[in-house]
Amino acid sequence: MTTIVTTAELGRDAQEFLRFKRAMGIVYRRAEFDLDGFVDFVARHWGDHGEVAFEDAISRWCARIPGRKAVTLGNEFGVIRQLCLYRRRRDPSSYVPEHALAPVKESVFLPYIFSHDEVRRLLAAATSHRGRFIGAPMLRALILVLYCTGLRLGEAVRLRMADVDLNRGSLLIRHSKGRSRIVPIRADLVAELCRYTAERQRLVYVHRQANPEMFFLRLDGSALTVHSASDAIRRLLRELGMKPPSGRVGARPYEF
Repeated sequence: MTTIVTTAELGRDAQEFLRFKRAMGIVYRRAEFDLDGFVDFVARHWGDHGEVAFEDAISRWCARIPGRKAVTLGNEFGVIRQLCLYRRRRDPSSYVPEHALAPVKESVFLPYIFSHDEVRRLLAAATSHRGRFIGAPMLRALILVLYCTGLRLGEAVRLRMADVDLNRGSLLIRHSKGRSRIVPIRADLVAELCRYTAERQRLVYVHRQANPEMFFLRLDGSALTVHSASDAIRRLLRELGMKPPSGRVGARPYEF
């Protein structure tokens, strides 16, 4: 049986679906972007009130950009399929696409695996770093946190002072990928972070700022950003020959 929908109906269903997910504690920001894009696509092709076969709308949306990476298409398709399953709870006959519409979900990307010697060289370079905005103690502490915990770069950069419990040896990662978690850290990393914290306090005092909320600070006392952190680590990787002088190949800040 063919499922017929309108843009207005899809828009309402998408908003109800988002509220349902968020009521369970799932942030779903990227999914909201994908859902909005799907509803806009239907509106452009069939108008706000024009009727369309749901199956046709999804098939054409998946094929709208030729040559897309399978993993990208698979991730977007998964959100739309979740919306279809949500609609089916209200209407058992509502269309739900098969997984075969976007079958390949595995990434073919090969990560760069650091050797122990490369990590030691990175730490030595970070310890002697002389940057205009990024200080050596902060850069060393950041790389150690990434390497020792496996945190995503953004998760580490967004750490707040209240999230770093050096007495208990733990880091609180807030609302990442839809949930929060506690990450335990070893005593040697705690010792490294204690040394960085002392330097951080000196920065706060020198710049006469109220104690900033963020854990990682730049030399001027401002909060570290993901862009500046990524740029600083990428520069070290290029200097040490782990990444070519230009281009997007080789080791990345996210490989830790």
